[in-house]
Amino acid sequence: MFDLKYFNLKAEAYPSGFFIAGCDEVGRGPLAGPVVAACASIEIKIFDIKEIRSLLRKWSKLGITDSKLLTAEARAEILKKISVDAIGVDQILSLSHSENIQIKILIKEIHAPKIDEINILQASLEAMKLAMVESCPVHLPGMILIDGNKKLKYSHELHEQEAVVKGDSKSLLIGLASIAAKVYRDQLMKDLSEKYPGYGWEQNAGYPTKKHIEAIGLLGVTELHRLTFSGVKEVYAERGYSRIESI
Repeated sequence: MFDLKYFNLKAEAYPSGFFIAGCDEVGRGPLAGPVVAACASIEIKIFDIKEIRSLLRKWSKLGITDSKLLTAEARAEILKKISVDAIGVDQILSLSHSENIQIKILIKEIHAPKIDEINILQASLEAMKLAMVESCPVHLPGMILIDGNKKLKYSHELHEQEAVVKGDSKSLLIGLASIAAKVYRDQLMKDLSEKYPGYGWEQNAGYPTKKHIEAIGLLGVTELHRLTFSGVKEVYAERGYSRIESI
């Protein structure tokens, strides 16, 4: 199990407890909607490598991996099996695996105006940072795994970071973060599609499909569109915000 390589297997290394977290984001490519990040972490009060192995082995059997490799049904089923019935934004979801181990998941999002201001890469990193900072314990030593090749702009004397290329398919914690973020964002875009019909967000989640691009040309640009993205900026430069009323 990949995540175990980041543990010092000597129990005395963590006399006051320890945490390990995985961060990932979804929604870098869409033309509309926020970029969404999640941090999934486990906090261990008393170090017990057997109990940690047992939890990770259980997760491994669930098929946790890169959310893009799973169907919507599979993603929902994985969350259900770890007792996640619903997931929202800006609220830490806490699950007790045992008296000794607690699981936390936090979703954060950064919306189109900020994406346009700082660019999508920086927005993705910032969303992951927010999720990590708000959910990881400041009083415990820990390891933070970030999907991709860049670390977060964050420093803490007790916390280490590791950037993991293709981490969502290697690390169970990053994979779980990926799944949580994907489930939340897909549902969000379905909900938004009712307010902004015609763009097909209930199916394309804001990504640049043929239908979505054609709809932008027909209906115009909404305040949820990313104005610096190709396919949006051209229409916005010509018309600004505009929508055909009768759709």
